[in-house]
Amino acid sequence: ARAARIITERWLKKYNYLPDGFVVEGPLAGGHLGFRREQINDTEYLLEKIAAEVLEELSIFEREYRRAIPVIAGGGIYTGEDIYKFIKLGAAGVQMGTRFVATYECDAAPEYKEAYVNCKKEDIVIIDSPVGLPGRVIKNSFVQSVEKGMKRPFNCPYHCIKTCQVKNSPYCIARVLLNAKEGNLNDGFVFAGQNAYRVEKIVPVKELIESLIEEYDDYCKKI
Repeated sequence: ARAARIITERWLKKYNYLPDGFVVEGPLAGGHLGFRREQINDTEYLLEKIAAEVLEELSIFEREYRRAIPVIAGGGIYTGEDIYKFIKLGAAGVQMGTRFVATYECDAAPEYKEAYVNCKKEDIVIIDSPVGLPGRVIKNSFVQSVEKGMKRPFNCPYHCIKTCQVKNSPYCIARVLLNAKEGNLNDGFVFAGQNAYRVEKIVPVKELIESLIEEYDDYCKKI
């Protein structure tokens, strides 16, 4: 909420313009997380809580400037029921990543998608990424080798982020993610949200959207 307020104030000061919207991502998301390790399972940082705080903070600007600032909630949203709860909370929409990786239309390699289908709950772990952030991944042999202290020397071809300690890093995060996307999981690993273990099969996007709508409507009928 504090970050949303500061960003909004700076946009108004510099551009005399309200931000077009905010994505609020909680600690159950896949990939790099904007939280410290000890915050990931802390109830004070649940998506429901931080999204509500951001909505409340932005409502001050909305009333003053008479314009809506859409808030999109993301991180751990998996079902139509989840979508309904965040819409009810006041979000304009939701961001869903994990569900859409496991679709035919996703451009990741089949091996990447199958990692979602085959993983178990205990396979989804938090790692310390070379860029200085915790990340949520599906544990595989590559992750296990890093945990055992094995280092894979590399020359950094990307220089993508200043916080990456290249000399001390056991691997290049950009390279291993590209490897995984291309299906080379011996030299890479898969980013995934906390609910990736719930994926049972690869489906077309159309089928996924239809199932989410059905779940949303069914939940509406129950309440």
